[in-house]
Amino acid sequence: QVQLVESGGGLVQAGGSLRLSCAASGRTFSGYVMGWFRQAPGKEREFVAAISGGGGSTYYADVVKARFTISIDTAKNTVYLQMNSLKREDAAVYYCAASYGSTRYRQLQEYEYWGQGTQVTVSS
Repeated sequence: QVQLVESGGGLVQAGGSLRLSCAASGRTFSGYVMGWFRQAPGKEREFVAAISGGGGSTYYADVVKARFTISIDTAKNTVYLQMNSLKREDAAVYYCAASYGSTRYRQLQEYEYWGQGTQVTVSS
């Protein structure tokens, strides 16, 4: 079992930055892909970014590429999502997720473990 707890959400002005954290317990990151997804009201949950357990490979949705950075601290068992140049359309509940051994990192169905989510609100 893997337990995931997100933190770092909040209210930020458009153009600002936030850093989300996802603390994992129960297993190490070895063999896992860690992902961030988000869900805005009335919309489906969508892929944002993913990183391999060793941190060697990262993947981004086109809409966040060059603005968001995913990273991993294996010593702290924590995954981060640094979000810069935030836009109003980035507002959503952000979820951390873990997938063991899957290569289809953009597919939410591939993720076995999910956190409870953290709210990001972007004001104009």
